[in-house]
This record gives sequence, structure tokens and C-alpha cells, in this order.
Amino acid sequence: MPIERTPPRPPGAAQKKRKAAPAPSAPAAPDARTRLLDAALKVIREKGYTAARVEDVCEAAALTKGAFFHHFESKEALAVAAAEHWSSRTGALFAGAPYNEHADPLDRVLAYVRFRRELLRGDLWQFTCLVGTMVQETYGTSPAIRDACARSITGHAGTLVADIEAARRLHAPRADWTAESLALHTQAVIQGAFILAKATGGPRLAEESIDHLDRYIRLLFNAKTRRTKE
Repeated sequence: MPIERTPPRPPGAAQKKRKAAPAPSAPAAPDARTRLLDAALKVIREKGYTAARVEDVCEAAALTKGAFFHHFESKEALAVAAAEHWSSRTGALFAGAPYNEHADPLDRVLAYVRFRRELLRGDLWQFTCLVGTMVQETYGTSPAIRDACARSITGHAGTLVADIEAARRLHAPRADWTAESLALHTQAVIQGAFILAKATGGPRLAEESIDHLDRYIRLLFNAKTRRTKE
């Protein structure tokens, strides 16, 4: 990419008094639509899609039902938008996570798995998945929500493919599996781990499931003793 050069200043420009830079402004408050979406992420993860009412979302967002229906024509429309909002929020979290800093692609994949384990903190709704929650309830009744959830889950899996493929080429060039299939398998294990956490009221079995995922990946790459730095 060519370097963008600053154009030369006209004669006398150096003598002109510079205007003071404007003072930094405070971050803008979220608009009503964003407040409703943020509220939906919390309410649906706490109660489930079916039990979550429009009134619950409005109360959590401190907005009226009139404001809700100004932005969303239905609860289903909110859920579809919430899946996209979830992808945006979590995408930023994972893009800035420390596992991306490792030089070796296999170390990045293993550190990603460890990072997912570290996220199993707080109340159940705080670490379980919005789209995993919604798709379990709506896969047979709302194709729109089902497809939005599928886009979110497979889209996140897609962010792992490049590292897995690079690790496969570097450490397991004769492997007969694809990076895409392993990326999706990581999400199958993690979503299943969330179900176990909900069923048992805590993260212990979810942590064990993700530990098994770590062991499985190490076996695939013949990396049983490989260590990655925190």
C-alpha cells in the first residue's frame, strides 16, 4: 500500500495561528436500539427465549414498549438482531484476547481452548451462550432465529480455521481431517459444556469437558507434552 504523504503547506501557513484542538467528548450513551439488544442478551440468557417477555427486555433496558416496537416488529425480530449483536460483542472480545499473541498457530489454538475455560466464571447466564440457548428452543419453530444462531456459531468457528489449518500444515501435514471440521467440533464441545453447566447448576463438568477438548487436540497433533505460556 503506498504511503499517504501530507501535502505541502501554502506560503504563510506557518504564521497562521492554529486553532485549539477540541476537548475530548464523553462517550455517547447507547441508543435505544442498542439498549434493547444489550438487555436481550442478559434476559434471554437468564430466562431462556420462551420465558423472556418483551416487558422483561423493556424493563431491563429502562425503555417503554413503544420504544421496543419502534425498533423491532416482534420478539422474533429482536432475537434475530440479538444473535447478530451477540456475534459483534463476542467477536470483539475474542479478537482482543491474549491467545492471538502466540507465534505458533498450534499454541494459539490451545490457548484459545484454555481461554474458553477461563471464561466459565460467574453466574450461569454470564458465561453461557445466547445463540446456543435460543437455538435449542427455537430450531423447530423459528427458522429465522435458527438461521441467525447458525450464522453466529459457524461464524465464530470460522475465526479458528486459519490457525487450525496453519497448525495442521506445520505439525500434522498428513492428517486426514479438515480445519473446518475441527473448528466446528470445538464449538460442539463448548456448547455441550454449557448444557452440562445448566443441567448441574455449575461449571465443573463444563470445565472437565473443555479439558478433554484440550487433550483431544493435543492427540491430533501428537502434542501431549506441549506447553503454552499464559
